[in-house]
Amino acid sequence: MQDNGSAKRTVLTVLKKENELTISGIMSYFTISEVAVRRHLRELERQGLVKKRFVKQKLGRPYLMYSLTPSGHKTFPSQYESLSLEILWDLEALEGVETVEKVIQKRTEREQAKVKNELNTDDFGQKVRDVAAIQNNKGYMVEVEKIGEDSYEMRHYHCPIAKVASAYRQICSGDQRLYEDLFSEGCVEPRSCIVDGDNCCKWTIKK
Repeated sequence: MQDNGSAKRTVLTVLKKENELTISGIMSYFTISEVAVRRHLRELERQGLVKKRFVKQKLGRPYLMYSLTPSGHKTFPSQYESLSLEILWDLEALEGVETVEKVIQKRTEREQAKVKNELNTDDFGQKVRDVAAIQNNKGYMVEVEKIGEDSYEMRHYHCPIAKVASAYRQICSGDQRLYEDLFSEGCVEPRSCIVDGDNCCKWTIKK
């Protein structure tokens, strides 16, 4: 019998290899019950690693297809972060730290534009939740908790670029500016940071 961790990893591996599968297709790789597999799929969806879509048929009911999200793909080994860090090191050696800071600032501006383009609400609380969902899809493993009237705590339990941010703390400053810009009608206070050894990056966001 597979434990929960290995079963979930098998689901991710199967979807990585096959790209997209029905529940029947996924079940062909398991000996555990369909109920158990569906439970693992729901958990992986909640974590933002797996997504589903309905496929309509001319006859019969629509069926579901499962596939990996970008965050799901990132659970597999990659050298992208190391490569990014090496490029920044080389850029600093060739052009100086000021050029690296400009590159990081450009990244922040690009992220601001992308997130703003996906937002379509003026409600403060909904905007906090929508931003959290957007960041979760990027692999940040985000949770939001309402802690008061128009007051929220946003927590990132994973940083996909922690290795780069450890070398260039301007990345963290850029994330702070990103949230200050997105919630300009309120106040954004940093509380903790993964790069400092904390278990999550945490902000208090108040209107």
